[in-house]
Amino acid sequence: MDNKIEYLKDELRVFVADIVPYGEARDENLEDRMEELENLVSTYGGIVIVKTFQKRMTPDYNTYIWWGKLDEIIEDMRREKADILIIWNILKAKQIYNINEKLRDIDAKAWDRVDLILKIFERHAKSTEARLQIELAAIRHMWPRIFGMWMELSRQWGWIWTSWIWETNTEIMKRHLRKKIDVIKKKLNQYKKTRAEHRKARIRKNLDTVGIVGYTNAWKSSLLNSITKKWVLAEDKLFATLWTDVWKMYIPSDTGKWKEILLNDTIGFIRDLPPDLIEAFSSTLEDSIESKILLHVIDASDKKLDEKIKIVDDILFQIWATQDKIYVFNKIDLLDKEQLNILKEKYFDLNPVFVSAYSKTWFDKLTDIILKKL
Repeated sequence: MDNKIEYLKDELRVFVADIVPYGEARDENLEDRMEELENLVSTYGGIVIVKTFQKRMTPDYNTYIWWGKLDEIIEDMRREKADILIIWNILKAKQIYNINEKLRDIDAKAWDRVDLILKIFERHAKSTEARLQIELAAIRHMWPRIFGMWMELSRQWGWIWTSWIWETNTEIMKRHLRKKIDVIKKKLNQYKKTRAEHRKARIRKNLDTVGIVGYTNAWKSSLLNSITKKWVLAEDKLFATLWTDVWKMYIPSDTGKWKEILLNDTIGFIRDLPPDLIEAFSSTLEDSIESKILLHVIDASDKKLDEKIKIVDDILFQIWATQDKIYVFNKIDLLDKEQLNILKEKYFDLNPVFVSAYSKTWFDKLTDIILKKL
């Protein structure tokens, strides 16, 4: 098996799998999880050829997916010439190692969901800082796997004969990775200091800042395009934005003059992001965290918007972003009048604003609320 198969093929043929407890295996949740995983694969540039899931109360200790089902998956992958098995859940070192060992026979490999997200970040990162953050997150994600692999080999080959090899190699690897982490952190701190100076300069110039956050694919960038009248990358893909962009917006004030406001666009959030990944991108989120207010952009047409609002709010809490928020329900052009009225009543307590980045509906109300908040 070539460990770099993802770099050698123009389009990867992907088998996606999920495992859920019996009590939580509701069809709508399964479909939603699978659809999001399929969207992640598409964003990476692969094509999903087979999807499956297994209902079990507990995962298999050795391979996560129980051996009978895993054998079926491998046979399906062989028949369909699949390159990669991607599992929605986050796997332990022993589990991902054992699955990859079984996949050797068909020249395929396995990733969990975090592996896939990191690969997407790696492929889409443009700035040096973003690439450093991704490298740091990848090291932290792979760390337990490196040592778990040595432990597994020690058990298979005999502890007495391999213990000294394991101890020597793991100590060498630990020192190397710690040194690498220290170097990356120092470089990221330089970017952090530069951003802090930029924020101080904006404060001296009395420039107000507004952060834009939201679940990935909520059309944050499309909203930016409409309110700033400038072109911003707006793709129908997850994680289309991986870094913080700063844009200018001009709003007519009560004095008759135009007020200049800076808008900070950030990476879209996603469910069940491990703390290490959130921490890795905390520096690019700093500008939004330090903004006076936040625009929490929501896809009003999303059937799972309840869950996604909570996910974004929970992540904001984790990164100490506690300033005032304006809940902006986007894509109302996709709703009929009755659906819109239901949303207005349901989320009345959030004081929401309903807009359409596509048809530029209700933008005046949004800008008025921004001015009042500032």
